[in-house]
Amino acid sequence: MNAFSRRGACPALSAPMQTGDGLLVRLNPVAGALTPKLLIGLAESALRHGNGIMEVTARGSLQIRGLTAESAALLAAEVDALGIAVRTGVPVETGPLAGIDPKEIADPRPLAERIRMAIEEAGLAPRLGPKVSVVVDGGGQLTMDAVTADIRLKAVRADNDIVWSVSVAGDGLNAKALAKVDADAARDIAVAALRMVAEKGREAHARDLSERQLVSLAGWSCWTGLCEAPPSVLPDISPTRGEIGSSVVGTTPAAFEIGESGDGSSISPPVGEMSGRTEGGASRKPIGLFPLAGDTFALGIALPYGSMPADKIIALAKSAVGTTEIRLAPGRALLFVGQPDADCTSLQQTATALGFVTSPTDPRTRIAACPGTPACASGRIATRDIAETIATENADILDFTLHISGCAKGCAHPGPAALTIVGGENGAGLVVNATAKALPAGYRPGYDAARGFSRVAAMIRSARFQGETAAACLTRLGPAAIAETYRQAQTKKRK
Repeated sequence: MNAFSRRGACPALSAPMQTGDGLLVRLNPVAGALTPKLLIGLAESALRHGNGIMEVTARGSLQIRGLTAESAALLAAEVDALGIAVRTGVPVETGPLAGIDPKEIADPRPLAERIRMAIEEAGLAPRLGPKVSVVVDGGGQLTMDAVTADIRLKAVRADNDIVWSVSVAGDGLNAKALAKVDADAARDIAVAALRMVAEKGREAHARDLSERQLVSLAGWSCWTGLCEAPPSVLPDISPTRGEIGSSVVGTTPAAFEIGESGDGSSISPPVGEMSGRTEGGASRKPIGLFPLAGDTFALGIALPYGSMPADKIIALAKSAVGTTEIRLAPGRALLFVGQPDADCTSLQQTATALGFVTSPTDPRTRIAACPGTPACASGRIATRDIAETIATENADILDFTLHISGCAKGCAHPGPAALTIVGGENGAGLVVNATAKALPAGYRPGYDAARGFSRVAAMIRSARFQGETAAACLTRLGPAAIAETYRQAQTKKRK
């Protein structure tokens, strides 16, 4: 264990990744859930071998931080001893209530397993990059609309049948629709698309597929009579309002070989949040009560900023008396499944007292914050302290994602955010409608970043029109005015 995965790879249990606070491992149970006893066992291992910090990621993976080369090996051995099998290979993800949600259109797990088997049989995993992923969404109370994926399959009703809507390169709002087909064809299209991505190399994603390849995929099932209607993929309008292309739909799939690169432009990447659109659309947050069969519930409890000390996770799991299993949920949450109604209130109260997020309106759900200083050696600012202050003082204007990053790597929120406070040599920089890697429009001392944000919040309150969102107001005000307000806050206070 002396060769660690590079940043950008997936830090599996067998391939930990070096971070600012030591090695990090990520794991997803094959069973899709953990019993309270197993979660307690994992948390105790995190205390023994890491720095005691556990995380649930935006995609619903469990992370353990602060490991060394030696302790990572010990942790892996203890995971094996607990009997927890973890997934490897290309992620094929299903919803957190898959198979137990009485409101889902179809159980996505059988199709997901068939896709995993097809990927393995085709030998695609070693040829695809570590961030390539597939989502199989059965619908229901907690959809996967907020999760970005290369290939998306979502159950939809068509007359008296259930079919699968197949799309590529995006989340539930901006992925490019290809076809509505039965389960067999959906699997075939998904694997065909992954073959095309693999042909382009390990850095490629579905967004890199050419227009001709997208037409080929859309026609894949239509030419065998399986698709709901003739394919109509191109031309179309990208998220940035530009035309994607004008390839002729209706060319036979045989005209384009799988893996052909073509010379067409790829699908435009998603834009930021300054339009007021939240990441992934309007998916319900995995927080609160979700009714299941037999008068039981799943209780969703989120980790603030996706992170919590292991001892508090142990305390919460020990309080989950009626829970049959605990599922990891996209959106940095834990779902306590099988709770009788009478036990939910008590567990929710315990979670609140321990500092967990128990309400979907909690302002902390709008803030993405990495560990920062002093937890992470790469951090330049105390991200969590700044986040807590902002969440307490400015909850009323947080209808957009605020990213607070200890350094320019932007681990907590790799994509663009409406506003990003990022630590650097010059203090806490403010980035508008971009990622943490972008050049900040203004700086102020790191210890005073929350005050600078409060000045921006005050400007929003005074400037926005009736019924206007804070995100839309930010767009109207523009980056220059926002940065100037943030930058001059300390000077104005001295006057």
